[in-house]
Amino acid sequence: MRASDTDLPLVVLTNPIHAEAVALLAPHARVVTARDTRPETLRTLAAEAAGLIVRAQLPDDILDHAPRLRGIVRHGVGLDFVPLEAATARGIPVANLPGSNTQAVAEYVFAALFHLRRRLGLLDGTLRGTGWLPAKSLASDLGEIGGTTIGILGLGEIGRRVASIARHGFGMRVLGHSRSARAQDGLIEAVDRETLFSASDAVVVACPLTPETRGLVDADLIGRMRPDAVLINVARGPIVRDDVLAAALKAGTIGGAALDVFAVQPLREDHPYFACPNLLLTPHVAGTSAASLRVMGLGAAEEMLRILRGAPPRNLVNPAALAVR
Repeated sequence: MRASDTDLPLVVLTNPIHAEAVALLAPHARVVTARDTRPETLRTLAAEAAGLIVRAQLPDDILDHAPRLRGIVRHGVGLDFVPLEAATARGIPVANLPGSNTQAVAEYVFAALFHLRRRLGLLDGTLRGTGWLPAKSLASDLGEIGGTTIGILGLGEIGRRVASIARHGFGMRVLGHSRSARAQDGLIEAVDRETLFSASDAVVVACPLTPETRGLVDADLIGRMRPDAVLINVARGPIVRDDVLAAALKAGTIGGAALDVFAVQPLREDHPYFACPNLLLTPHVAGTSAASLRVMGLGAAEEMLRILRGAPPRNLVNPAALAVR
């Protein structure tokens, strides 16, 4: 370490970020990546940190252990990893990166939908294991997505990108529900939640996790879904009631589901989901691709450099913090 490095502010990464982003930060900060994301590890590193770049859940009391902290940047969009109210009360600016992984998540939605409807994995496995004719016979029962109805719960950047692809790429009817009124633009038909779940062939959960949305997708809404309808969650795990969805899949009252997020992560090995049929499970990677990681890394580094210079970040999510500071 050069002697001058000891004078540079410390930026802590909860997880690795793109190499180009680290190189961008390096002339201006000492960059340290946490060896793990256990609360005690993050608290220890926060003690000297001027900045945090966040890809994992922070402990609720992290700010009690971070007396030198100047700002937090979310490597992504969702803010549930960050104690936002506490940061605002202490005058600590928080930034995120809206739109940085929108395309990756939207593509995941359709990859999952094709997995559930066209069943290419099943066809491949049957062909390899049983033979040509048994695999070929399965195709007559597979569905298409063109001309069907997709319902989107949450119409932020991701929800609207999914809507655009669905409508213009596949000719799907698009229903949407959001607290905003932006659904009524000719692309998306605004409906209430009950109609969205009862009238859709595929329901995509893309809303943020808030006190109002926690447990929102419950027995009532899942019970309204058609027997062949599928559910795709690319938002946050606690929005969907695990017990209700697992029961519906096992009973065959819905056609299937794809889940990228879970109430507790990593998903424990004995979780009931592993015994559910017609369920695609992925480890919170919908927004992860080589392209999105580069965009998010560079965006996070640029926002952190603004904070270290004393300037407000471009995507400041808690402007009240500046008044406190």
